[in-house]
Amino acid sequence: MSLTKLVREISGCRICVEAPRGKPLPHEPRPVLRVSKSARLAIAGQAPGARVHASGKPFTDPSGDRLRDWMDVTPEVFYDARRVAIVPMGFCFPGHDANGGDLPPRRECAAAWHTPLFETLPNLELILLIGSYAQRWHLGARRKKTMTETVANWQQYLKDSEGPRYLPMPHPSWRNNRWLKQNPWFGEDVLPTLRREVRRLVGPKAVRTKR
Repeated sequence: MSLTKLVREISGCRICVEAPRGKPLPHEPRPVLRVSKSARLAIAGQAPGARVHASGKPFTDPSGDRLRDWMDVTPEVFYDARRVAIVPMGFCFPGHDANGGDLPPRRECAAAWHTPLFETLPNLELILLIGSYAQRWHLGARRKKTMTETVANWQQYLKDSEGPRYLPMPHPSWRNNRWLKQNPWFGEDVLPTLRREVRRLVGPKAVRTKR
């Protein structure tokens, strides 16, 4: 199946409403993703939040601001699908739990779409694995017991040479502020490598000027 046809089918997907695994999606689906065959870098996130569900544009929230800062790229580059693909584990906002937090990504999305979608992205060289859900799906048995352990072993995944390489990262949500304070090595060791890789893949003229 061509990428164009695949994206069209994903955009009209209603599996989580019409054939859900568990409770159906509590609102109308609005799949959010950005892909192109030319992209060399991909962001594998978790699932859109309420703001992204409203905008239809990925990472239009404080998490997106932090992620762009981590990558040191402008919004123009971040949203240029020719260079950066954005493929969340769940394409639609999953709704809120009883405490007001986001529910986990819908399981239907990855099961139905992720394998054929990544097979139609031939130029990917690096996939940023944002959070434990993306790490579990992409790394499989190679994932460590916890998200912290997985991210701490980032060099191991980055050295893989078969197919796209992976760089596991925590989610840039404010909920991880404490984690970031407790694990300063992420900012000291991982972010410089991330920024070098981004510059290599999207071009040095595409990153932000010095802060």
